[in-house]
Amino acid sequence: MAESTIQQQPLAGWDKPELDLSRADWQSSSRGLGDVQIAFVEGFIAMRNSGRPGGPSLIFTPAEWGAFVSGAREGEFDLT
Repeated sequence: MAESTIQQQPLAGWDKPELDLSRADWQSSSRGLGDVQIAFVEGFIAMRNSGRPGGPSLIFTPAEWGAFVSGAREGEFDLT
């Protein structure tokens, strides 16, 4: 697979640090279902696709993570 030559730039207004996720302790669901893993790093929550661990990760502040989890629990993201 060819390595990407595109340089990723932070978005305007991006207030999150560049986190080193190379040594993050990635955790999967306790049920082992799904393809999502999370890691707690330097006061932030990182989320990635376990099928593509070298791909991009989403970075959440604790408040953003709380809102995301609450929305998921309330069915906000259900597509059925």
